[in-house]
Amino acid sequence: MSKLSTSLDQVKFNANKFELSNGLTIIHQHLPATPVVVADIWVKAGAIAEPGEWSGMAHFLEHMIFKGSPNVMVGEFDSLIENTGGIANAATSYDYAHFYLTTTAPHLEQTLPCLADILLRATIAEDEFIREREVVLEEIYSSNDNPDFVGFQALCQNIYQHHPYRRSILGDKELLLKHTPNQMRCFHRTHYQPENMTVVIVGGIEQEKALTLIDKNFSDFSVRSECPPTAIKAEPPAVAIRRQELHLPRIEQARLLMAWICPGAESLEEAIALDLIALIFAGGRSSGLVRELREERQLVMDIDCNLSLQKDSSLFSISAWLAVEHLEMVENIIRDRLQKLHHELIPTAEINRAKRQLINDYIFSSETPSQLASIYGFYNIVAKASDSALYPQIISQQQPERLRQILSRYLSPERYAVTILKPIIGNQ
Repeated sequence: MSKLSTSLDQVKFNANKFELSNGLTIIHQHLPATPVVVADIWVKAGAIAEPGEWSGMAHFLEHMIFKGSPNVMVGEFDSLIENTGGIANAATSYDYAHFYLTTTAPHLEQTLPCLADILLRATIAEDEFIREREVVLEEIYSSNDNPDFVGFQALCQNIYQHHPYRRSILGDKELLLKHTPNQMRCFHRTHYQPENMTVVIVGGIEQEKALTLIDKNFSDFSVRSECPPTAIKAEPPAVAIRRQELHLPRIEQARLLMAWICPGAESLEEAIALDLIALIFAGGRSSGLVRELREERQLVMDIDCNLSLQKDSSLFSISAWLAVEHLEMVENIIRDRLQKLHHELIPTAEINRAKRQLINDYIFSSETPSQLASIYGFYNIVAKASDSALYPQIISQQQPERLRQILSRYLSPERYAVTILKPIIGNQ
C-alpha cells in the first residue's frame, strides 16, 4: 500500500452513515450549536438514467415531484415550507437528482413527512404534466438563447461521443413533447426506490430522533416498475483534435472552449489532482494563463479552467472569451503551455499557492448544514460519502512530479475537443 493510501485511510469522516434493510442510505451529522436542520435527499436518477428516447425525463420529473401525491395536494408542500419559514428546492444533473429543505428542528417533523410523500408517491397527474411541460419548454428556450449554454452543450457533444454525458440535462424539445405521464410514472417507480436513495440530515437534531423520523417516512415506496434499459458505454479517450465551429447571433466576443476526458470518481486521487492543475493553469488572477493571456498580452477578455467531477468520466475544460482574430493564437498558446508541462515541473511555489486556495475553499464550503449535506450527498452518489473528507488531504499531498505524471496522462495537446463560437458577421 502506498504512503498516500495509508494516510488517507486515517482521515476522519465526521458524519455517521447507516443503511436500512430496504437499501436506503442515511447520513446524519448532529451540529448542536445550530437550530437549523437540512434534509437533502439524493437519488441516482439523473440524466444518465434516461433511455435515449426519454431525454429530459429526469429534469421534468424534478418539476413534477412538487405537484403533489395522493396525500399532498398541489401547492400544499410549498405552502407548508413558506408558513414554517423554511426553504425548499431541487436540482438535476447527469448523475443525480436531489431535493432539499432547510428548516428548524421542531419544524422538520412537519416538513420531512410531506417531502418524503411527494418523493416516494408522486401522482404525476395528466393536467399538471401538460401545464408543467410548458414551464420546462420555456426553460429550454431560455437556455438556448444563452450562447454560453449553447457552447458548453456543443462542447459536451463534441467530447463525449458515446456516453449519455453528451446529452442536455434539460432534454430535447421534440422528444419532450412526446413524453407521457405514464412514461414518467414508469421512470419514477423504477428509479425512486430505496437502494437508489440517500437521505442526508445535518444540523440541530440528534441522531436517534433523525433516524426515527426517516425510518417512519421512508419505508412505503411506490410499487416498482421497469422502464426501458439504458446502455452506458465507457467513453474512449480522444485520438485526435475534434474541431467544431458554431456561428451565433447576438454575441460580440468569440468563445474558445477546449475539453479533455479525465478519470471519474473511481480514480478520486487523480481527479482531485486535476482540480489542482486546473487552478494552477487558469483558475485565478495569478494563475499562468490568466496572467499571460489576459493581464500581460491582453489576448482574452477572460479565461477559466475547470474540472467537473463526475461518476464515470470527469470533464477538464478551458473557456476563453476573446476577439475572433485571436482564436488561433490563443489555442496554440494553450497547447504550447500544456506541452511544456508534460516535460517541466510546475514550480513548487505555484503548487503551494493553489493548495492553500483549494483547501481554504473546501473549508469555506463546508461550514453550514446545507453545504455539508450537499457535499455528503454528492459524494455518496459518485463515490462514497466518506470520500468527501479526503479532498484536503489529497490536495496537500500532491507533489510536482506526481502532477506532471497526471497531466501528461490526461491532458494531451494533440488529443482534445475544441468548440469555437463566432458572431455572425454583420449582426452586432
